[in-house]
Amino acid sequence: MNSANIVIPYYSSYGTTHRLAEAVRSGAAEVPGSVVRLRRIPELPSAEEAMSGQEAYDAAQAEMGGVPRIEHDDLRWADGIIWGTPTRFGNMAAQVKQFIDTLGGMWYEGELEGKATGMFVSTGSIHGGQETTILSSLVPLIHLGMVFVGVRYSENPQMMTTEGVGGSPYGPSTMPREESEVEAPTPEEVETARALGRRVARVAARLRTPREDSAPSPTAA
Repeated sequence: MNSANIVIPYYSSYGTTHRLAEAVRSGAAEVPGSVVRLRRIPELPSAEEAMSGQEAYDAAQAEMGGVPRIEHDDLRWADGIIWGTPTRFGNMAAQVKQFIDTLGGMWYEGELEGKATGMFVSTGSIHGGQETTILSSLVPLIHLGMVFVGVRYSENPQMMTTEGVGGSPYGPSTMPREESEVEAPTPEEVETARALGRRVARVAARLRTPREDSAPSPTAA
């Protein structure tokens, strides 16, 4: 089976999306031959100024301090890209959109075309835009020429639940549960996240364009 390089760029304010990103990384790493990079999308100065001083925000940012920041070369290296974002009024966070808005040169050169992609999100509540955030985020990803990958019911029976658990065919999701003994993400949400990581890694391996150093030598006619 072909191997694939997977990068997981994510933004997280209070650490919930970060924890879901870790689960996605774990799933992608299960696919033999996959190489996985976890990368942070940087904070906007205005948001950092507004939220700094909040104990939960400062603790989460310190915890994620060792995760390298995403660079364009990470996207060039990758065969599959799995984006993570908290929702902002049913859409991706401005931090994620701001980074995507820097990809004009890569779009012009077609550098992301044909790469597998997926998305995972966190919201403030079960009705906070878990599905709309992923669906609305498809617009720029399709403009970039990427191939969207969701998760399958056949591999994720936990998505059939009628309980307050995140996860849909569009992608994994979670929400903070401060007043509950259950931490976010729940085991069911973790499994959906791992499933997305595995599926994107498998699809990316199949879509992968052979690199020059691995291309077969031409044979004489």
